[in-house]
Amino acid sequence: MQESRRRLFITLATSAGLLASKPLLFGLQGMPHPQPIPSPNAPNQNYPPGLEGPDIDPKNAKLIKKQNQAEIKSDVEKLSELISDLKTQVERIDSDNTLSLSMVKKAQQIEKLAKQIKDLAKS
Repeated sequence: MQESRRRLFITLATSAGLLASKPLLFGLQGMPHPQPIPSPNAPNQNYPPGLEGPDIDPKNAKLIKKQNQAEIKSDVEKLSELISDLKTQVERIDSDNTLSLSMVKKAQQIEKLAKQIKDLAKS
């Protein structure tokens, strides 16, 4: 009698386990697979490997270089103004006081503009 109860209990437990796992197993099959997010640094898929894009004709290249040079000159002038402003602010404060927030922001502007000039000079 006890053996038959044990078999009945095992059979019920097995069937309950199968019934509980069925929605999980079949539910996962219908779910779409996550799509990978393309890297912003990945090469452009529209161009063959090793090429950065369509060729630039020499006339446009010269025009772009002139525009870059003009932009570099104006940015360097802005940079020198920001540096002179920062220098006057530093000279006005006491050495015992901490740096003000405006000085930190001015230094960040200088850093950002210097990086922009560097990037323009590379291209």
